[in-house]
Amino acid sequence: MLPQEIIRAKRDGKVLAEADIAEFIAGLTNGAVTEGQAAAFAMAVYFKGMNIAERVALTKAMRDSGTVLKWDLPGPVLDKHSTGGVGDTVSLMLAPMVAACGGFVPMISGRGLGHTGGTYDKMESIPGYVAAPTMAKFRSVVGKVGCAIIGETADLAPADKRLYGIRDVTATVESIGLITASILSKKLAAGLQGLSMDVKCGNGAFMPTLPKARELAQSIASVATGAGLPTVALITDMDRPLADAAGNAVEVAYAVDYLTGARREPRMHEVVMALCAEMLVLGKLARTPKAARGQLQAALDSGAAAEQFGRMVAALGGPKKFVDDPWRHMEVAPLTVAIHPERGGTVRGIDTRAMGMVVVALGGGRSRPQDPVDHAVGLTWLAGLGDEVGPERPLAIVHARNDAQVQLASELLRAAYRLTGKAAAPQPPVLDRVTA
Repeated sequence: MLPQEIIRAKRDGKVLAEADIAEFIAGLTNGAVTEGQAAAFAMAVYFKGMNIAERVALTKAMRDSGTVLKWDLPGPVLDKHSTGGVGDTVSLMLAPMVAACGGFVPMISGRGLGHTGGTYDKMESIPGYVAAPTMAKFRSVVGKVGCAIIGETADLAPADKRLYGIRDVTATVESIGLITASILSKKLAAGLQGLSMDVKCGNGAFMPTLPKARELAQSIASVATGAGLPTVALITDMDRPLADAAGNAVEVAYAVDYLTGARREPRMHEVVMALCAEMLVLGKLARTPKAARGQLQAALDSGAAAEQFGRMVAALGGPKKFVDDPWRHMEVAPLTVAIHPERGGTVRGIDTRAMGMVVVALGGGRSRPQDPVDHAVGLTWLAGLGDEVGPERPLAIVHARNDAQVQLASELLRAAYRLTGKAAAPQPPVLDRVTA
């Protein structure tokens, strides 16, 4: 069928055949489908939607547009994906923890998007760390160490890269069907045997309401399982930053503190443990989530998880004793300034998206895809809901390059915190669990 006929069928609300979807995506990959046709297809899907069978077909076709990894390892190949948030440092702890329990985690991460931080950018805070290794090096590190966190590669699901770029400039990013296929095509191409999905919900998430988060979680769990990848999705709270740090180097240091036991915030710990436990059960490394949590806690307490992180960093070109003193190696911002509220009070609410944009304004994120990232800047000691702030307790500590950045960050931070009115209802860190 001609591309325009496939577009016409979806425009008119018809269900597309698997063969037609595969043909369209093949054309997107080899250039037979024009950018205008891809944009029209994305808009038709945005308005008319796709049923689960169509989403499975689209995901498989995008998976097959490039290399599909196959592994021969003495344990299950597992991964986790997050829809993104502020202070979402989970991946940096999760990969070595699961590896310490017998899993293999080939984590292919993305850069920051909008107000959300990117795991790829965080790992590049580590001097020498090669976040874009060859595929042979990636496979070698996963096999020898048990985990490797790298950036997206052109080898995996290239059709998604082209279609996402078009969606980004045609206001079709929010389509549940297209989001599902975009996420899962890359995960399926990575050759996984189990996936733990973290769907963020709240004012700092792309899915701000629980019904929309459930819709996406259900789509991902159903499509992934239908495509042969057992998946469990957890909906987690993003009405406030998950960590009390936001940035790149500051989040890497936060992750090391967590792994070594220097400091573990309860909300972060619950989200990490919940996602890791699902992975161990999916990989048949534990019979129940409770048993899995016991194994994970043992990996933390013994130092095995921290050791796994250190081995991964060294294997990908970073310092050999990075976990001993991260700040000995990472760049430190020239200015560290505590930002206090104009008037003291109790934190009643947080505009989490605005908090993420403070990091972007400092240079720790991107306003445009081609912008460089300043890994040293960011925020630490972020005040949380219910905290008393004033002369003794700041809203946050800003890590900046110059006084102008400090001034801008202080204005944005004060605007992001609400100290008066009714307190926001406290949310548990994990709001729901969704399966196929």
